Amino acid sequence: MEFIDYYKILEITKTASEADVKKAYRKLARKYHPDLNPNNKEAENKFKAINEANEVLSDSEKRKKYNKFGKDWKHADEFKNAQEQQSKRNTNQQQDYGAFTGDFSDFFESMYGNNSRNTGRQTKFRGQDVNAELHLNLRDVYISQQQTLTVNGKNIRLTFPAGIENGQVIKITGHGTAGANGGPKGDLFITFSISNDTQFKREGSNLYSSVVLDLYTALLGGEVLIDTFYGKVKLKVAPETQAGSKIKLKGKGFPVYKKENEFGDLYVTYQVKLPTALSVKEKELLAELQKIRNNENN
Repeated sequence: MEFIDYYKILEITKTASEADVKKAYRKLARKYHPDLNPNNKEAENKFKAINEANEVLSDSEKRKKYNKFGKDWKHADEFKNAQEQQSKRNTNQQQDYGAFTGDFSDFFESMYGNNSRNTGRQTKFRGQDVNAELHLNLRDVYISQQQTLTVNGKNIRLTFPAGIENGQVIKITGHGTAGANGGPKGDLFITFSISNDTQFKREGSNLYSSVVLDLYTALLGGEVLIDTFYGKVKLKVAPETQAGSKIKLKGKGFPVYKKENEFGDLYVTYQVKLPTALSVKEKELLAELQKIRNNENN
């Protein structure tokens, strides 16, 4: 098995931090993503290599094994178990595995390869898990939808439920790399990166927004047309509505993940905008109102 330098693939050094690995992966994954490089085999292969490198270097345990055992890092646990088993079978030989100075791959092969020939069996190894990042907009996850992803050169059509959160990870069983010696395939882990260019702030399944009222509507009451995530609705504004007051529109928020026809709430904060560029007549009327208010309070 040829050694693959995962650090070189992600264009980072061996001392790179977890944040450096994540940053490098995101940058390269966007650059070589199949959606941005259709029918480009070289970009497709590069994208696969980037995902494989990230799958190892973003996991502290896998990275530790890779740094120690190189191309044979996947077999580190089997190597340790084999040492113990072989030691028991060769107690008469007093073999000191801790002092072994040869190549790890050769030693692993000598142990497992010989054992395979003697027993007629080969050890099965599970395939690697694959990590992918899917970039969507908040409006994309308001309804359930289908997406076609390219994984290991194959197109996979998946349905994603509405209400997926930013940073949420889902597992697609059996869509990782193939196993060795008939072992099972690894799994595909998809991390969702959801941007929000709407006027709404999202917290779970609840949405938050603000509406500006003019002074007269806030004082006297009336109606105002507001935006919800799926359209406009008309609200009645109570007289003497204060700036900063909030109302809740039940069921007008975001879909609840994997709960069909269930929605969070929409919370609307009222802001009051004072009039500007007052006319002489308006100023006179406001001054008169001020006098009336002062007299009533005295």
